[in-house]
Amino acid sequence: MAVNSLSDKVKLSLVPRRAIISPAFLPVLELTAALISGGLLLGAAIFSSALSPAVYITLHIIAFIIGGFAKAKEGITETIQEKRLNVELLMIFAAIGSASIGYWSEGAILIFIFALSGALETYTMNKSDKELTALMDLQPDTAWKVTDDTITQVETVSLNIGDFILIKAGERIPSDGIITQGDTTVDESAITGESIPVNKKTGDEVFAGTVNVNGSLFVEITKVPGDTLFQKIIQLVKKAQNERSHTQLFIERFEGTYVKAVLITVSLMMFLPHYLFDWTWTETIYRAMILLVVASPCALVASIMPAALSAISSSARNGVLFKGGMFLESLSSIKAIAFDKTGTLTKGTPEVTDTWFKENTDLDMVLSITSSIEEQSNHPLAKAIVSYLSQHNLSSVSFQQTKDIPGKGIEAEINGEIWKVGSADFVGVDETIAEKAKRFSEEGKTVVFTADSKETVGLFALKDTIRPEAAELIKKLKNNNVYTVMLTGDHSSTAQAIASELGIDDYAAKCLPEDKVRELQILKQKHNQIAMVGDGVNDAPALAAADIGAAMGQGTDVALETADLVLMKNDLSKLTDSINLSCRMNRIIKQNIIFSLLVILLLITSNFLQVLDLPLGVIGHEGSTILVILNGLRLLK
Repeated sequence: MAVNSLSDKVKLSLVPRRAIISPAFLPVLELTAALISGGLLLGAAIFSSALSPAVYITLHIIAFIIGGFAKAKEGITETIQEKRLNVELLMIFAAIGSASIGYWSEGAILIFIFALSGALETYTMNKSDKELTALMDLQPDTAWKVTDDTITQVETVSLNIGDFILIKAGERIPSDGIITQGDTTVDESAITGESIPVNKKTGDEVFAGTVNVNGSLFVEITKVPGDTLFQKIIQLVKKAQNERSHTQLFIERFEGTYVKAVLITVSLMMFLPHYLFDWTWTETIYRAMILLVVASPCALVASIMPAALSAISSSARNGVLFKGGMFLESLSSIKAIAFDKTGTLTKGTPEVTDTWFKENTDLDMVLSITSSIEEQSNHPLAKAIVSYLSQHNLSSVSFQQTKDIPGKGIEAEINGEIWKVGSADFVGVDETIAEKAKRFSEEGKTVVFTADSKETVGLFALKDTIRPEAAELIKKLKNNNVYTVMLTGDHSSTAQAIASELGIDDYAAKCLPEDKVRELQILKQKHNQIAMVGDGVNDAPALAAADIGAAMGQGTDVALETADLVLMKNDLSKLTDSINLSCRMNRIIKQNIIFSLLVILLLITSNFLQVLDLPLGVIGHEGSTILVILNGLRLLK
């Protein structure tokens, strides 16, 4: 089979190596086999009086093979590979045991319902891949590669870092890169969830899977297609599907021991009751077969995985990717959360919040000169000022020369006069203006000054603005008795201002990466279960040190790789939604486990009291399995 596209390769990697059939078709195939098995069973029951014993038994044997083949193969393969018994083998033994004592219909019913529950579980697992598959389809398979004045269409997988590509209006962007020529708007809703297109110009970054709304773009590739944001999402989801929660791991370890105990008990029951309770041999073996059926922990084993997969799928659909069920399970037990400041609680980009200009000055001239000077710098503060001043209708200013002094500011000669834009020390401010700047600094703002050759004529106060949802998040966490801390490398005054504005319980300023880890260790000693939310390279050690690490979706690659969950839409409010989902999932899992154990106990007791027939035992056992799977599927909503 030829594989030509990136999405084809990724989709194939999602298929278990033993499977040749498309994963999307597996539930249909398993359901079809179950229904054929049930149809043969129903036909044998309806026409039993007209069928000869040989035909009657043959129909049941065919029903056994068709309905039980998939589960029998799965059970035998798993036993050989992992060298331990499992529920699948136990159910096959029970069906064969029922048939061996003449209860062909009961054995076939057991196979039918077991196959039906298996198809339902496969459907649940495939359902968790739905968002992933839809996402993969968004990445184009081909791209327009630009080489030596020629443009040729090539496979996306053949692109390398440094290649140049053309993206026409209306096309999806095939790989992450930087715009080298062209202005446009890009629909980034597939990544950020925002419906409003974003303006893009030369030098801006674009992402694979987003849509170039208008205008042609020339883009330099910065990441090979396999390393794009889309591929990171795919890998995160794949990893999540393979991880197991702590409860699931315990159940899986418990399964092998439990199956052995059931087989030993059934073996003893096949002869002991005959001597101890004077049961007939027929009754003794019959009751042993019922025990083999009802004691199988199918419902118990199915209590967790369908629920966890449903919750992970629902979470991914809402913009939060978990790297495993264990992290979703543990999130509800978190007692304290530490937040990075820049890029997490704040937007990570400064904005002008306040301005001041000297009286009787030519305001348009000051603004025009400031804008023209700051356009020469790539500093984030300069970009913020230019963006702010672009709202005004300003005339351009020509200057003879400019000089950029790193860490201080820029000076320029305009019409024979020296102008400066930068820090207080660089510009030189008097006490009155310094006092104004001090008030802004106490509010956690950074101040940039504009001065001519004689005096300071204006100032701009900038602040990394707080995310709109941050305050509501902190409020909800405090209402749930979750302790909150802010860890930042910024100055204490800025940290205090933001912590006070958000109502955060505590903060630590001037933190290096190792300082953040140390603060988390102290926090863990007080609160036991802690989480960390961050976005930068400097947050990676802290994300790894926390019980749960959460990364912002637009964070660095290191943060995304280290974290246990990713807020893909950079929406902090999703964190409380995830905590609520964790509580709901754990509640459903507890319901399933308690229900499963009670059903097993009830059926075993009824069997020993000789009031339970094999058909009712089969229905009770398999019916409980289907019920716990359906209960877990509620988490998809």
